[in-house]
Amino acid sequence: MGAMKWLVFLVFLNIYSQAAAQSGIQVSVFSTTSKTVILRWSAYSGAASYKVSAALSSSPNDAIAFVMFGPNTVMGSISSLSQDVAYTFTVEALSANQTVLGSGSTKTSTAPDMMDPIRTVKPKDSRTLMVDFNPKTGATSYVIRVENTNGFFREDSVSSSPAEIKYLNPYTEYQLSIMAVNDAGRSQPSSHVAEKTLLPPPQLSTSSPSNDSIVVTWPPVSDAVRYTVFMYKFGSDAQEKYNTTNTTLTVTGLDAGSLYVIKSLAWDPEGREGEESLYVIQTTRPPTPSSVSVSVVRSNSLAGLAVSWELSQDVYGTVDYHVTSDQNKNLKCNSTSSSCTLSPVGCGEVHTVYVTASNEAGPSHPSSPVVFITFPCPPESLTLVESSVGNCTLTWNTVPYADGYEVFVKKGDGGEATCNSTSNNCTYQCQCGYTYLMSVLAYNLAGSSPEGTILNYTTVPCCPESISVSAVSADTLEITWTASRGAELYQTRAADNSEVVLCNDTAPVCALSDLSCDSSYTVSITPCSEISGCNHACKSHTKDTAPCMPTDLVLDPKNSSVVSVSWKPNNRAANYTVSAESHGEYGKNGGRTCTTSGNSCDITELPCGSSFEFSVMATGGAGRSLPSFSTFLETDPCCPVNLTVDQVTQAMSNVSWSHAKAAQSFITSLTSLRGHARCHTQDSHCLMGCITCGTNYTVTVETFSITGRATNCTYQGFSSSPCCPSGIKLYMLASNSLRVYWRSTASSRRTTVEMLGTSSNYTCTASPGENSCNVENIQCGDVYRLVVAPLTAEGSKIPFCPYRLYSVTCLGSNIGTVIYRGKRSVD
Repeated sequence: MGAMKWLVFLVFLNIYSQAAAQSGIQVSVFSTTSKTVILRWSAYSGAASYKVSAALSSSPNDAIAFVMFGPNTVMGSISSLSQDVAYTFTVEALSANQTVLGSGSTKTSTAPDMMDPIRTVKPKDSRTLMVDFNPKTGATSYVIRVENTNGFFREDSVSSSPAEIKYLNPYTEYQLSIMAVNDAGRSQPSSHVAEKTLLPPPQLSTSSPSNDSIVVTWPPVSDAVRYTVFMYKFGSDAQEKYNTTNTTLTVTGLDAGSLYVIKSLAWDPEGREGEESLYVIQTTRPPTPSSVSVSVVRSNSLAGLAVSWELSQDVYGTVDYHVTSDQNKNLKCNSTSSSCTLSPVGCGEVHTVYVTASNEAGPSHPSSPVVFITFPCPPESLTLVESSVGNCTLTWNTVPYADGYEVFVKKGDGGEATCNSTSNNCTYQCQCGYTYLMSVLAYNLAGSSPEGTILNYTTVPCCPESISVSAVSADTLEITWTASRGAELYQTRAADNSEVVLCNDTAPVCALSDLSCDSSYTVSITPCSEISGCNHACKSHTKDTAPCMPTDLVLDPKNSSVVSVSWKPNNRAANYTVSAESHGEYGKNGGRTCTTSGNSCDITELPCGSSFEFSVMATGGAGRSLPSFSTFLETDPCCPVNLTVDQVTQAMSNVSWSHAKAAQSFITSLTSLRGHARCHTQDSHCLMGCITCGTNYTVTVETFSITGRATNCTYQGFSSSPCCPSGIKLYMLASNSLRVYWRSTASSRRTTVEMLGTSSNYTCTASPGENSCNVENIQCGDVYRLVVAPLTAEGSKIPFCPYRLYSVTCLGSNIGTVIYRGKRSVD
């Protein structure tokens, strides 16, 4: 135990001893071996000595050994015990005369005895030793101590034999001893046994420089004196062994494209085999492709070289094949099967083709070169010569690598002809009026050339037939015909005395526009072809254009429903139709027309409140003209059909009327010799003041359209109500009667008088021309409303005359006084 450990322990023991003063002795086990147990105890005050005794735990009262210690000792050992035995240890504090002052005890077992040396130690690999030993009775586990002369020290706990000691250094000698362990402690180490670990495995790297060899290399293994390499072909039971002192090995004579499994080990100077390496696999390069063949393939407009070869049957894994041509370094293809296509290739090319196989080990040697010439290029500079009447000779330039030529001639009617030649010309029959398409193909063993230049030759076209000339508008003629043989373009020409109009088109139809109206044109059609020119010997035709559009349209309204329309005549002979179409915001009212061969016409029965669009169209034997430019006319707005005048007060009347078509605003007038009233509104009613009572009025309404056109409308006269009497006075008569007097008027109407009280009502009526009326037997002591109003012709009272309030007092049973209380307007 180190000095620091003892110092810590003594400080702790002193504190422990003081804490235990004047109490029972506390005993504990400090350490155990197979023969000795070290105890510690608490100090006891007044003790002269301590006695430590040992007894078997099975007989705790029969001590088999004891040891005496001085009064200042609190830790001591007792020896000569048996290994792996349970004991009871007692510590007694004794006085000077050996009297027991206090005691304490504890139980423990001794550790196992030292084990036998390890039986065998064998290296398992470069970093592991296998240890075999005899088990110890009573041991619960074991500790194997591993150390070497370089200062390495380690203890591994194991549970049984044999045991693996791992994570050691390769090719290093170790000393190993073993200790038994139980609950009490562990035994002393056994005597050492020495053993050395194996050499580490070589770290292999492999490659295949050719299709029959493999090179194996590895870094040198320290302390190795030689190496052994093992190799066998995958799927074979035969294993080859190679010994060498070098760190590289080349093995030849192997099968191409085969998988080999390789491992190795190193030998140490003692002649021991080191740890084997992990297996590595290496494939030899594939065999060189053989039986290479080349042919031409075409896909749409592209051509390629189809290259094929034989596949080796006994090849391991995936083999990639690479095909190249020395004609173009960018022309190559790859495949994992037995064929590949080099694309695109052109005409007249010479290719030297190679095929190389490769796998993960690398490429094989290229195959034997195959030289291949592609199909020839198409001949160029085709020229046609009419060698004699009805015969044409086609010539061209020769091309390299061509064995012969084939000429194709296609006639415009679908007929075809061919001719073969080994020179640069060919003669065939040709006819006038046809288009000929001619091409030449060159060929060799690889195939024919692509389609080259097509020569188009056309004879003079024929004249069109079934010609039809028709006017489709006032200034346009449409001409149609059947297509003529050999024509690519048609020149259509229309001419009159002053102008010529041309139209060029490829279709058998043409529209000649911007012609003069009401003119006679000579129309001719000339078929043309780009190569052979035009045929000017074709027959012409004559056609008139439609009449001209009338101009200078003038409208002259004769009255509210009749308009005279005139225009400028500008045609040789034509009939004219005038149209008046109603439209706009006022709605449809139907059209009006008139027809004439002159230059004017009347449109009649035009309704009020409408807007009309006027135009003129000319008609002749060649068709109709365009309609003239339109002129618009708006008729006057309509009058309201119904009108009503209602008197609101003696001086106010309300005039209302029904809808008036096209009218936007109204001016309503009430006119009399005594004055007039007028209002301007967009509504369909009007409240008019300043009306004189008892007066006959003339009623008129003036309607205005949105553009300001006006219509005067006169209606049945209106008579205002008779005037309400004025200057009303009351006079008392005998017998409780009152006379009502008013200022005399020139009215021819009767006048009624009403006196309305809270309990009684009284009336009287005056004849026309009279200005008083008597109300009899009036009840006094009431307030009366007095109304004096003229009667209408129908006998009803005018409702808007004011009333007056009077209080009629009593004097006894008779009327006393009549008091005027004021005048009130009509309720």
